[in-house]
Amino acid sequence: MKILESPPPPTDEGFDRRIIEQIHHSELYETYERAFVEATGLSLRLASADGRLVPDGARHHQNPFCALLTRPSGTCQACIRAWGNLTFFSEIETHTSTCFAGLRESCVPIRTDGKTIGHLLTGEITTSRPTPARFAKITGRLRDSGVDFDEPQLRRAYFSTWVMSQKHYGSILDLLQIFAGHMSMIAGQLILRGENSESPDINRAREFILQNLTEPLDLKQVAESANLSSCYFCRKFKESTGMTFTAYVARTRVEAAKKLLANPQVRVSEVAFEVGFQSLTHFNRVFKVISGLSPTQYREELPDAAPGPDPHSAPRE
Repeated sequence: MKILESPPPPTDEGFDRRIIEQIHHSELYETYERAFVEATGLSLRLASADGRLVPDGARHHQNPFCALLTRPSGTCQACIRAWGNLTFFSEIETHTSTCFAGLRESCVPIRTDGKTIGHLLTGEITTSRPTPARFAKITGRLRDSGVDFDEPQLRRAYFSTWVMSQKHYGSILDLLQIFAGHMSMIAGQLILRGENSESPDINRAREFILQNLTEPLDLKQVAESANLSSCYFCRKFKESTGMTFTAYVARTRVEAAKKLLANPQVRVSEVAFEVGFQSLTHFNRVFKVISGLSPTQYREELPDAAPGPDPHSAPRE
């Protein structure tokens, strides 16, 4: 067997960014974005985990006040700091940031395999009606910061800001969190389909994993199926999939389990062993890390889910 060498793989951040860009061009995301904008009047943006917005041309329905302050000639440092805080604090859960002008923007994380790979971001709104006194304080702060702006134009933009109730805004965030869950599932499917790799040896390894999913999968065995050394296989596999071998096998088994869980007549314990887990406890733990729900919770949330047998009862004869 020929032992191959390779340069260091790219960072996980670069791989995750490519996944987020693929999600952005998916039909599901485009449909949801269009519906979200039309229903709420807010913009919806997609960013990678490091806060970089996915390029998508003009921003739809951007708050006019914020648009004026983010122009190259009048960039506001307070706006930049607020943006950095927003993506930092939303690493694990939804976070809402309120800027010096009282405008709110929220960030909903898209997570998979226990890490954040991207963010969904709302447009800017306020929950307090704009007043002349508030506007005077805002312009005073901008002048102190050396920001160049056209006051009449900024005034019109500020008083046209959409005022939304706390309850209304909370409902919008609930919808975004549900959608972020859908995006997480798409991310997992993109990773498993191997759309980021044209390497024949890694494709052979993927196929070998699928064909032997119910059996114990040894790294050396899978590497040999790809005609690679174990060391080089680990590096190249991570480069191609953005995941370690162990994480990839776990995700593949969980995705297979999701299909079996759609049948309420199959016990959770049976599903676990059918997809290659050696213990129900390990299956439950891994499934929740990857999907965010336990197998039982996932089954209960499936459309038209019917009560199934007790997942912890004795196996069928």
